[in-house]
Amino acid sequence: MTNHPIILFDGICNLCNGSVQYVIRHDPAALFRFASLQSESGRQLLKNLGLPQNNFNSFVLIQNGRAFTQSTAALNVAKQLKGFSKLIYGFIIVPPFIRNRVYKIIAKNRYKWFGERDHCMIPTPELKSRFLNQHSCHLKKH
Repeated sequence: MTNHPIILFDGICNLCNGSVQYVIRHDPAALFRFASLQSESGRQLLKNLGLPQNNFNSFVLIQNGRAFTQSTAALNVAKQLKGFSKLIYGFIIVPPFIRNRVYKIIAKNRYKWFGERDHCMIPTPELKSRFLNQHSCHLKKH
């Protein structure tokens, strides 16, 4: 589909959408591509990687044919961004069971703490080329 790293995110989560906007702002080389977990593209990528297609609680990074999830995905994205964000990658030394425990608490409460949208994010015309199959987002309540 693309040689670029792909970020799969919960398309109706305000925190997730804010994170995507942050990545876009700190990725001047336009390295990353995006798809919501609810989209046809997102679900197909998950299926191809043998990952559950109905678990919207994980942030997924697909890079070099590998899938990274939860905190490992987020830290690997941070490492590739410009600016201060690179420093966050230092948390990779924390054992995954600890990092992912924190990640899961945030993921479980993200709608309560940050809210949710009625529909998936629709990219601006300038950003459309960075989103895979942006028109078909199938919302399923969690």
